[in-house]
Amino acid sequence: MAQKLDPWKSSEISDYSKLFEEFGISPFSEMSEEIPDPHKYMRRGIIFGHRGYEMIADAIKNRKPFVVLDGFMPTGKAHFGHKMVMDQIVWYQKQGAIAVIGMADREAHAVRGLTWEECQRTGVEEYITSLIALGLQPENARIYFQSECQPVKDLAFELGTKVNFSEMAAIYGFSGETHLAHMVSVLTQASDILHSQLPIYEGPVPVVVPVGADQDPHIRLTRDIASKMNMFLIERREDQTSGLSYWSVRGKNAPEEALKEIDKKVRGGFGGAGVQTKLSKEHIDIFGGISQNELTEIVKNAELAHGGYAFIMPASTYHRFMSGLTGGKMSSSIPDSNIALSEDPKSASKKIMKAKTGGRESAEEQRELGGEFDKCSVYELYFFHLADDDNELLQIRADCSGGNILCGECKKKAAGKMEVFLTDLQKKREEAYNKLPLFGIDYRRKSEKI
Repeated sequence: MAQKLDPWKSSEISDYSKLFEEFGISPFSEMSEEIPDPHKYMRRGIIFGHRGYEMIADAIKNRKPFVVLDGFMPTGKAHFGHKMVMDQIVWYQKQGAIAVIGMADREAHAVRGLTWEECQRTGVEEYITSLIALGLQPENARIYFQSECQPVKDLAFELGTKVNFSEMAAIYGFSGETHLAHMVSVLTQASDILHSQLPIYEGPVPVVVPVGADQDPHIRLTRDIASKMNMFLIERREDQTSGLSYWSVRGKNAPEEALKEIDKKVRGGFGGAGVQTKLSKEHIDIFGGISQNELTEIVKNAELAHGGYAFIMPASTYHRFMSGLTGGKMSSSIPDSNIALSEDPKSASKKIMKAKTGGRESAEEQRELGGEFDKCSVYELYFFHLADDDNELLQIRADCSGGNILCGECKKKAAGKMEVFLTDLQKKREEAYNKLPLFGIDYRRKSEKI
């Protein structure tokens, strides 16, 4: 039975490898060697899949401009599941990315029924301050709320001309009972992903969106709409007579002048390389030595000059989900299953001491057979968050599987690490309030004078 990916419900994925065939996600393992100094999530296989990541790897290696874009729906406490995304945003910024972070208050208002004031308070006090505390720098960073960003709202309206209800229903399962604001929030998310490529911001540049697999419906819809919004489609084709391959630039309601301009640029810049063109009313066929990158640049500039968007299809990566501390899925509605980034360190420590592990029935059996770290939520805390050093992680795994450590001792060690981390994070979260103006955010807590 095919797996279902729902962005608004906790999707349970039993086999991540099936997502490659069912949804066309590519394995990330093929990209790992392309990244200098990869993030630990890449090294450990936590990031398991991608769409279109080749251009991001190229941008990182060659220090080309690119954007990391992500959003958070401000509906509750930011927890360690959200930290996975925040860590990646900070890492990409260190690799040279412009970090763009959207607070999905339109989605929270439409889907969860929160007031605008609740969305702003939660967005700032839970998510934005945590992200800054985890290392986000104001240089090359932009944080916004959907409801306050006019370019995002305007672009969402334009994107709506390229998608209909049948497509929405096929991707999300929308029905006649789905209210329109929910659908608008979906278009707003597509606009979140694409708006950084508008001329008033970075213009057409590669964008990567790191998400959990449950968010893939948003990525698929956005990539489809981006293609529809563009004036031109570049295809590699084969001549039926000669068997030689060639480029075909096909216009989609593009001005005839734009096609002529592309033809002129191709012939003028590359005629000496034996390039030949065949221009018709709706497309140009190009034969000879021109690279895809060179052609893409010519087409992009022609489209922008004639009022088009020239969107580059956004890339995405997909990471595995953490299990809840109580076993099963991590859920904000089950407080003991997760640890909030704003949580009291002692409270977090107690949760870890009560967490489900992969221990045996008795101490004697565990010393003899070893623990099952792959069934242990405490080991997952090390794997995802508490052990940055791979050698330390391997030692923890070896001690567990070899029966050299019992669950109580392992929990105590993890709880201690968590207390130290959260104590430091709480201090940095308080300091983050003073940094909000550096990110263009004017906000005061209710306890503070305005």
